[in-house]
Amino acid sequence: MITFIPSKINIGLNIVARRPDGYHNLETLFYPIGKHNGTPGCPYPFGDILEITPSQTGRMEFSFTGNAIDCPEDKNLVVKAARLFTTRLKEDKDTALPPLLIHLDKHIPDGAGIGGGSADATFTLRMLNSLCHNPFDAETMKEMATSLGADCPFFLHDIPMIGEGIGEILTPFPPILEGKWLLLVKPPIYISTREAFANISVKASERPLSELLRQPISHWKGGVHNDFEISLQGRFPQLGEIKKLLYKTGALYASMSGSGSSLYGIYETAKDCHSAATTVKRELPEAASYEILL
Repeated sequence: MITFIPSKINIGLNIVARRPDGYHNLETLFYPIGKHNGTPGCPYPFGDILEITPSQTGRMEFSFTGNAIDCPEDKNLVVKAARLFTTRLKEDKDTALPPLLIHLDKHIPDGAGIGGGSADATFTLRMLNSLCHNPFDAETMKEMATSLGADCPFFLHDIPMIGEGIGEILTPFPPILEGKWLLLVKPPIYISTREAFANISVKASERPLSELLRQPISHWKGGVHNDFEISLQGRFPQLGEIKKLLYKTGALYASMSGSGSSLYGIYETAKDCHSAATTVKRELPEAASYEILL
């Protein structure tokens, strides 16, 4: 069994409250990206590939290709997801998972704020549940996904979702960007979670994000913000420079995604996006860029 793993961007990200458990409540729109890449309409490579086949060794195995994953195997989210599923299957259903080889071909950039690791983990849960004829219902899958990461539950769905709480309270939202194009730019900058939260400002939203996002995209620039971007631009001025470049190349809206170091611009047409990508590659040769049909 093989599946293609997309990712997500955050459109707007407001940190609205600190929680007693050390987490923060947020408000954001999770928007899926990459599901069209590799098709005739969007032939640009993007996304991870997960393959699960019978193991020839009589035990569960893991293998990885593509981008190097800089962590011990037992900390890898695919491994953690598979072991969590195996444990719950035994405890809840008194059933053993057959020996499997789980292979991840990694291409989604790490540390970009687009949920690559979370997507890998959640799609591992989804694939294993499907292979076992769906022993776990939606609520149990959400519980397992949440235990792996705050934005993992979003990847149980394939549509845009307003995320609240720590990201696990999800409400479907219209696919307002369908047919538009996204240019994702990942500079060689690493931002740790601790750095991202170091100077974050916590405040309740004046207007619900869902209300702001129902306005025309041309209105988003003045009102739809990522709080992490605001707190990090002083320490990483290149982020602001990339955002200015995206607007200079004709982006309808540009922003940082999540708490990582990638920025994106939204464009009306493939031609506009490709022209912007050409400019970005010329002016920022050290940055990776991806053209994505939404």
